[in-house]
Amino acid sequence: MPKFSANLSFLYQDLPFLDRFAAAAKDGFGGLEYLGPYAEPKEKVVDALKASGLVQALFNVPSGDWAGGERGIACLPDRVQEFRDGVALALDYAKALGCGQVNVISGLVAKGADVDALEKVLVDNLKYAAPRCADAGVRLLIEPINLRDIPGFFLSTTDHAERVLDKVGSDNLYIQYDFYHMQVMQGDLIPTFTRLKERIAHVQIADNPGRNEPGTGEINYDFILRELDRLGYDGWVGCEYRSKAGTSEGLGWMKPHLGGGPR
Repeated sequence: MPKFSANLSFLYQDLPFLDRFAAAAKDGFGGLEYLGPYAEPKEKVVDALKASGLVQALFNVPSGDWAGGERGIACLPDRVQEFRDGVALALDYAKALGCGQVNVISGLVAKGADVDALEKVLVDNLKYAAPRCADAGVRLLIEPINLRDIPGFFLSTTDHAERVLDKVGSDNLYIQYDFYHMQVMQGDLIPTFTRLKERIAHVQIADNPGRNEPGTGEINYDFILRELDRLGYDGWVGCEYRSKAGTSEGLGWMKPHLGGGPR
């Protein structure tokens, strides 16, 4: 059965960040994820996590000024040192939280930018980060994100993610496969997942259109979740959606699938 991770950057938005941990546990989630814990002292995040009894499934390496519109810095030539400092900070939090994987958000392509040069920066940064994460026992991920929600995002398809993985050449670099983003960009969800499953370390879900909870749109998540089980996927299923009904009220879709928990 699937094991579900509540993405606290999307769910329980009526609660302060650290109060969302207990709310997710009460609703039956087994793990937690979010954009990043860095606004809170790690000791407070650790206390909230321990009190909840949940597993820290994932968070992102620092991604620049998110509130100001930045969407990652890993491909930006003038932000290399900032990215590498961010890797150290992410690993510090990961160690404290017992988190086994961190995700890199690539960044935006400025108008007229040299895309090949940006790719070289991204690849070099990942070559730097992957062995350091491996030494810490943490998997490093990259995530393709759709261009409708984030116009100009550098990494938007699984084909591009594969090319980046090949160029980096590390056995500690994986894909985060978000079914919502990939439905918008390319479809063919399960065949693509099946082909790439050895390179995928984490999946996320939301329905389309609207990026709301499963059952509100066109994606057949009952089928997808059954297929993930059949294919032997034993990672987390991150619930990264905006609930139409309210987080707790909108979890009816999840109830038939509960019971996976940490394996």
